Amino acid sequence: MVRHIENEVKYYYDSHPTEEDLMGETAVHAALVHYLVEVLTWMFKGQVCAIYENLNMYQTSGVYEYPLAPDVAVLKGIAYHFIRSWRVGKSGPAPQVIFEIASEETWAKDINEKPFKYARMGVQEYFAYDPNEPPLPQSRMRRLFAWRRDLENGSMLEMKPGASGALWSEQLESWLVPEGAFLRLYDKSGQIRLTGVEAEAKRANAEMKRAQALADKLRSLGVDPDQLL
Repeated sequence: MVRHIENEVKYYYDSHPTEEDLMGETAVHAALVHYLVEVLTWMFKGQVCAIYENLNMYQTSGVYEYPLAPDVAVLKGIAYHFIRSWRVGKSGPAPQVIFEIASEETWAKDINEKPFKYARMGVQEYFAYDPNEPPLPQSRMRRLFAWRRDLENGSMLEMKPGASGALWSEQLESWLVPEGAFLRLYDKSGQIRLTGVEAEAKRANAEMKRAQALADKLRSLGVDPDQLL
């Protein structure tokens, strides 16, 4: 059960803005973060899993500890609660998966410093994505960067993408595929992972096609389907 750490430690940055808070975010950044949250939420539907966006994460009881606030954090085995922040080891485990989306002000830290910070936190997989067009200079024309934690020494090992730029996530059991402003997720069979809205639209479209096929069949047999109602 999640313990509300704000009742135990009143972290300064839970009530004061960080540098990142003051920067704001671009429309392309916000759209991708929202999309990933929607895809992951639907993907883990029916499972115990918390998907958090920009949640302050701490590792000590120091009131003035500067938090890490990943764009998207995946906590498998943890039920979602409305909390102000998360203290690793106190509230629960470290997120298994972290996503950071590029902004001009933070991207250098995202790909050069945060892999080590998330390794110390205990994160298993860390993905950083640049949706900007053109990609930021630090990206060197590459959009997707990824690291996986070495279970033996706890360090983050960079994962090298193939020619397509895609990478496999063990924790999400998904291929992560760069597609311009969006980072798409695909399952092992190559089927794209949908948001809840997309899945419902696909289901409704399939039902409509089945109904139309049945109506066409009845008409071929000389039966007016409208007269059956």
